[in-house]
Amino acid sequence: MSKFKRGALCALLATAFAGGAIAAPCSASLKNTQAIAPGTALTLELALRQVREASPAIRRAGLETRAREADATQAGRALNPSIGLEVENFSGSGPLTGFNQSETTLSVEQTFQLGGKRAKRERAARAYAALGAAECSAVLREAELETALLFYDLVAASQVADLAEDAADLAETLLETATKRVEAGAAAPPEQSRARADAAALRAAAYKARGNVEQKRYELAALWGSAEPLFSLPETGSSDLPETQSDSSLQDSHPALAVASAIETASRAEHELARASVMPNLTVSAGVRQFEETGDNAFLLGLSVPIPLFDQNRDAARAAGYRAEAESMNRLAVEASLLASQRAAVAQVRAARERLVLLETDALPAARSAYDASVQGYAAGKFDLTTTLDARKGLIETSLAVIEASRDLNAETMRLRSLVGAAPFDGDFQ
Repeated sequence: MSKFKRGALCALLATAFAGGAIAAPCSASLKNTQAIAPGTALTLELALRQVREASPAIRRAGLETRAREADATQAGRALNPSIGLEVENFSGSGPLTGFNQSETTLSVEQTFQLGGKRAKRERAARAYAALGAAECSAVLREAELETALLFYDLVAASQVADLAEDAADLAETLLETATKRVEAGAAAPPEQSRARADAAALRAAAYKARGNVEQKRYELAALWGSAEPLFSLPETGSSDLPETQSDSSLQDSHPALAVASAIETASRAEHELARASVMPNLTVSAGVRQFEETGDNAFLLGLSVPIPLFDQNRDAARAAGYRAEAESMNRLAVEASLLASQRAAVAQVRAARERLVLLETDALPAARSAYDASVQGYAAGKFDLTTTLDARKGLIETSLAVIEASRDLNAETMRLRSLVGAAPFDGDFQ
């Protein structure tokens, strides 16, 4: 098997398996998708299904793939023959007046592409069709990853909004305690004003947090082409994700590598076509001629071949060869980049998991204990208001850090899974 044929086979296999994920949305015909029922709690699986079925970007890439397949079929068709009719020696002067001595020729002409140009042109077009499928795969993978990241952004925003409401409730409870102390003469009136201002600020922050949640809902719905998010908020509980393999061979399934391989194959196909174009085409013509003066007929046969005297297409072939070599280097660079990104993602997941465990097991319980003690101490007159506010601030900041760490762990896990083609990016569309 030639080097070119091996490259073409590898590219086609890469396209087929670079995320079996990608085959269905990129090759299936367009259909009306089922919208999310109003009030349905959003899940990651549901969000990914909507994007796979209804994303305008994926549909556009799928249509381009089908268009390139049609182009490839067109490229394999033979050239049409030409038919010609010529009338000579008529309406002249002297004996050539009228049509008495005219000659009428009816001919058919067919051009044959030598050097296998038609087959190589079709092969190049098929390579670009495979490239279109690979590019659609890459668009789908990016859309899936963006959806997963935005989903966890929405989960985190919802958790922050809940935390903001809890903080506002705590501030109002503290305001009630401060009011009682002021009325009992155990605290100065400015403490009550300070507690009231703090409660109002936290309630305003809660309203802002809810606004951020709505913004994320609209951004997520826009990914599948919807202007109105009909779903309800996802569950905000912890989302435990299984361990992800980090085998260095798994990056071979990434669509970006399939794209680079398909580009290399298409470039080599263009190089083969450019080299074949050095061979000139052969045009064969055949026909019949009628002589009006005698009523006789005669057959004609002709051959014509361009003389490659000034242009032999060698420069174009050399340029195509350089481009094929460059794309081969690019494929190696993409492979190295994916492997580096995968290893970096493994480190990020490990660090995010350790950070979350530390915050949940040590920092958060300590911050909550400190706040509870400060509230009890303030009510009993053992601590001032500043101490209690500082403790509550520490509790809020630690809780926000836990939410951020959970979001980061989910996000980094999704990035790693996207790189290695693991669930939910493994092609399961059922």
